[in-house]
Amino acid sequence: MLTRRAFLVGGLATLATAGGTSAWALDRYVVDHVQVSDASAYAQDNGAAGTALDTSAALSTDDKWSADGTTITVKKVETGSGDDKVTYFVADLQLTDATVLRSAFANDEFGENIVENTSTIAADNGAVFAINGDYYGFRGAGIEIRNGALFRGTGAREGIAFYQDGRVELYDETTTAADALVADGAWNTLSFGPALLDAGKVLEGIDEVEVDTNFGNHSIQGEQPRTAIGVIGTNHLALVVVDGRDTGYSRGVTMTELAEIMRGLGARIAYNLDGGGSSTMYFQGKVVNRPSNGGERGVSDILYVAG
Repeated sequence: MLTRRAFLVGGLATLATAGGTSAWALDRYVVDHVQVSDASAYAQDNGAAGTALDTSAALSTDDKWSADGTTITVKKVETGSGDDKVTYFVADLQLTDATVLRSAFANDEFGENIVENTSTIAADNGAVFAINGDYYGFRGAGIEIRNGALFRGTGAREGIAFYQDGRVELYDETTTAADALVADGAWNTLSFGPALLDAGKVLEGIDEVEVDTNFGNHSIQGEQPRTAIGVIGTNHLALVVVDGRDTGYSRGVTMTELAEIMRGLGARIAYNLDGGGSSTMYFQGKVVNRPSNGGERGVSDILYVAG
């Protein structure tokens, strides 16, 4: 299966000779547009320093990692059978501090159409655990605060904000000032959605939500591979990657089914991230799930814990 980027490169390149519209589409969706280079240094200069983990800690079990009070446990879950089988991976993160969960960008650059595999970004940042993020680089709007620094302040949809004091809130980007979020201690914001749970309740209408309506949008409806992040308690998170598009192994899930998975894990707030071929979980040096493209698809960003 072609990746989103490969599809756009091939399809749009064929159209490039048709006129200015196609040239615009190539520029908008394929050509790299670097807005901030050396993004990690930018975040250090404009945000707060995160908590360093003890890299000398040893694994306690095959599926558990612990260091300096932070514990990550990853398990594989299989439900159903045959065409109705669903396979997903759950990471339970108990953090000593909210800033232990960090963000990183492909090529350490912020901008549009810049992509690398989740595992590559993770390895470049010394991650012991990582999942794909919100693929911010596919769109030009959406508030993006990463590691305490504001990279983009244009609101467009429902977002989720993780604060340095451990608070997590769903919010309307279109009525929120990005600078105010930073001033209030926002550490990471994600802009994709929809929100799945609020106060432990499955939100209505989530199976009909469209995140993007621009050219090249892939539907997020129906049974799909998924990535989600949920809040169980202060500095206690559940991160889930559902495999899909693979009959007999995992069909994928609807948005409501994803919400029910998160609720079953005890999450009171949960939020959908980029899915489909992007859905990837990396743990202790390897990708543990089975990405639907037959291999990893390049993404613009990850969430990770350093090891």
